[in-house]
Parts: sequence; C-alpha cells; structure tokens
Amino acid sequence: MNPRSRAGLLLALGAALSFSRPARADDATVASPKIRAKAAVADAPAAGLQPDIDVIDAPTASVLDYGGYSSRSRFYSNGGLLEYASFGVYPGLNLGASAAVDGLIGNEKNIRARAPAAQVRYRLYDGDASLPALAMGYDGQGYLYNMRTQRYDERQRGFYVVATREIGIPQLQIHPSINVSDFNSNRIYGSLPLTLNIRDKASLLAEWDNIANFSNSRVNLGVRAYLTPNFEVDFAVRSVGAGGYFSDGQRRGPERVVQLKYAGNF
Repeated sequence: MNPRSRAGLLLALGAALSFSRPARADDATVASPKIRAKAAVADAPAAGLQPDIDVIDAPTASVLDYGGYSSRSRFYSNGGLLEYASFGVYPGLNLGASAAVDGLIGNEKNIRARAPAAQVRYRLYDGDASLPALAMGYDGQGYLYNMRTQRYDERQRGFYVVATREIGIPQLQIHPSINVSDFNSNRIYGSLPLTLNIRDKASLLAEWDNIANFSNSRVNLGVRAYLTPNFEVDFAVRSVGAGGYFSDGQRRGPERVVQLKYAGNF
C-alpha cells in the first residue's frame, strides 16, 4: 500500500472512531440530543381538574387515573337518589357500580331500592392531532323504573363505544358514541353530546341521546360548575320538549336533575 493510501485509510478510521465513541462533557462540538414532546392527548382535562367521564347521561372517552376514584350523587324526580362509585383499578381501566332509591327524599311514602348495576370502561386510545380518543365499556344503569313492566322505561346504555375530540374552538369537545342496550334485539342506538369548558369554572353540556328513531330520542341540556378541582355540581334538564306517555301511564316530559361529584386519587 503506498504512503498516500495508508494515510487516507488512517484518516478515515480516525474519523469513524471519533463519531462512534461516547460523547464527553468537554466535547464542545457535539450537540445534545433533542427530545420531542409527546402529542397532546385529545381530551386531556383542563389543568388541575379531574377527568369528566360523563356528560349528563352519555359517556366520554375519558377515564379516571390509575388509583383514582369518584363518587356521584344524582337527585332526580319524585325524591329519587342515584349513587355511583367508580375506581381506576388499572391504567386505562375503570370499574364501578350504581344503585338507585326511589322516593328517598321528601314526603314520598313508597321508598323502593332498585337492583344495583355495574359499569366498566377501558380506554382504547389516548388520541392525537389526527385521531380522537377512543373508549369502550358497559353501563347497566337505567332511568325511570316502571313498576308495571319491572324494567326501566329508559333502558340501560349497555355495551358502547365512544370517541372524544376537540372541534372548532378550544375546549369545545364532541363525544359521539354508539351502543347496544339489549342483545336480544341487537338494536343500535347513538348519542351525540357536546361540552364547552369555560375558563375551568364551568362547562356547558348538551346531548342528543337514545338516537334510534326521532320520537324516542332525548335532548338533555345542563351546566357543570367546578367548585374546586375535585368537586363539581351539575344542573340539568333531561328530555327537553318530550311528550306522550310511558307504558305505565307516566307522562314523558322534562325532568330536572342535580348531581354532585367528588373525585380524587388514593
């Protein structure tokens, strides 16, 4: 090998070694690696607030954090109380239970406890700039128990899949979902809720629920006040503009509900 070739080879080996060796603190010419920030989660809650896992009746794709918990007390028509308890038992997985007592508050004489129901939700995807957050779950809780038919006039949500995404303006989110309430009929229902967070002080709530045919669908409207990062109060009107009667003769119409929710972490 001639001296010029040998010199070129030694120079190439020296350059390769200089790129492959670990960088030292005194290497002024070596740039530090830059770490790209993760994409923002599509339905991340506002700073300091607990995740909103429900709108009024319909779910969102949010879940409680691992080790998180929430308790919801819902006061409904004729002195009824519906109590929920939910827990983040695994990353992305929530389990919960609910129980209703009709006529508990006020001067109602017939106080009846209803069978408890179970809830489960699993977060499938956190969402990114292109795709919404996704979750699936089961909710066995119905509304307005009918003594004549021994079932709820407003059936449980059953198995559902829900997406959450911010649209249009900051903090305006849409939470569309589909659900199958009764696997005997396999009828598919839909829900189209919207939420708008206002400066982390309150949220406006609206949902078009139980969409299968227009006459049996429900429009629910409400407002959620964040009294503290862990405690919130909902004021809502369900079935706005509804008419007609249920099978037991009860009139279908607007129902006012108040809900208290406390959420935290163990």
